[in-house]
This record gives sequence, structure tokens and C-alpha cells, in this order.
Amino acid sequence: MKTTIVIPTYNEKENLPLLMETIFALGMDGLNVLIVDDNSPDGTGALAEELSGQYQNRIQVMHRAGKLGLGTAYIQGFQRAIAAGSDLIGQMDADFSHPIDKIPLLAKELETHDVAIGSRYVKGGKLDEDWPLFRKLLSGFGNLYARTILGLSIRDVTGGYKLWRKETLAAMPLDRIKANGYMFQVEMNYVATRLGFSFTEIPIYFRERIAGASKMNFAIQREAAIRCWKLRSEYRDLKAVK
Repeated sequence: MKTTIVIPTYNEKENLPLLMETIFALGMDGLNVLIVDDNSPDGTGALAEELSGQYQNRIQVMHRAGKLGLGTAYIQGFQRAIAAGSDLIGQMDADFSHPIDKIPLLAKELETHDVAIGSRYVKGGKLDEDWPLFRKLLSGFGNLYARTILGLSIRDVTGGYKLWRKETLAAMPLDRIKANGYMFQVEMNYVATRLGFSFTEIPIYFRERIAGASKMNFAIQREAAIRCWKLRSEYRDLKAVK
């Protein structure tokens, strides 16, 4: 069973060595990492190539010409992982906000589901205790906003910690996914729901990044607010395949 975790990076050089060490310390058979680097000026891409040699090529690196966005990074990463014969394909941040020790549990959940989500909003899930109240409210509101407009039963529709079955991603119209910020997560969830795929959520503690700077900005929030309304009409042609 080959599992590939797709990790987009932009200026994550400080986090990358420990991140790879922690992932491979899991001792999970068939576990690989695909780093999709957007030409990070801090040298993240070059460091990723060095790490690939240290870990017997269990790390693959995709170098892109510039900062092209989270959504396209994941789409290209998913497509490459599918082509490489991965059975399970994951996605996570490079900043340690997602608990790495949950990867085996998410993979186990795919024995009975099509998508497994590390969720901040199911019982037992939690946001960083040190986040200011306004940030927690903003995160919660954004999640509720998307769930309500799109009629999704998933509790954490904006979270970026997931594992997919290869067959699930291969059946999705990835070339139609347009969102690039955290709205990418919502769009993928909505499309998968329209196609009839099953979800499961396991609780996680979502912590603040260890190093580097957050990529969140007003443009990303504006995209999410507008695009939610467009998804219902854009994907009304999709029918369940399961």
C-alpha cells in the first residue's frame, strides 16, 4: 500500500527538516512525501532535494515557477501522485499545525470511507488554545458560512488535513477546481459530496505554526465569501457515482 502526502511549500525552510523527520519516524510502510514548492526564495526547494537523498528518495519534489497558489499546488500534486501509483493520497500543511501522528489513523479510516478528515470541529477537536478570540470566531464563522450555503454535513469544511482514496480523486473533475486559498478545501469537499463519496472525521488539535509566516490574507477570505455562492450553479451537473 503506497501512501503519498502532498505538502505545498512557500518559504518553509525552517520547518522542513523536522517535518520530514517526524513524518518518517511514524514507521508507516509505503509512506512517501511529495513536496510542491513554489520557487521559495528562502531555498525550501533546494533543501527538499537534499532531504530526498537522505530519505532514500521517499521524498519527491515538484518545482514550480513561482507562487501559483495552494489550489493549483494540490491539484498538480494529486495528479502526480495518482500517476505514480499511490493508493492513498494525503494533504497537510508544512507548518506543524496538523498533528502528524494522526496520519496512520486517517489511513485506517479509508478502509471504510472515501475521504478522511482531521477535524477541528467534531467532538474532541480543538483550535490552538493561544489563538485570540477574534481569530477563533473568524475560523468558526467561515466554516459555518460555507457549510450553511452549500448544505454540507461535514463539520470541518475548511480544514486542510485529509487523506483520499486514489479512486476518489481520480473520479473527480480536478481540472474544474478553481479556488486557490482555503476555499479550495471547501470546493473539493463539495464536489466529492455531489459525487456521492463518503466522509469521516477524526478529532485533531490544530496548533499555531512553529516557524514561518501565515499565508492567510484578505484576498483569500474574499475569494471564499464569493465563491461559496458560485459552487452550487457551477457543479449542478454532477451526479453521484457511488
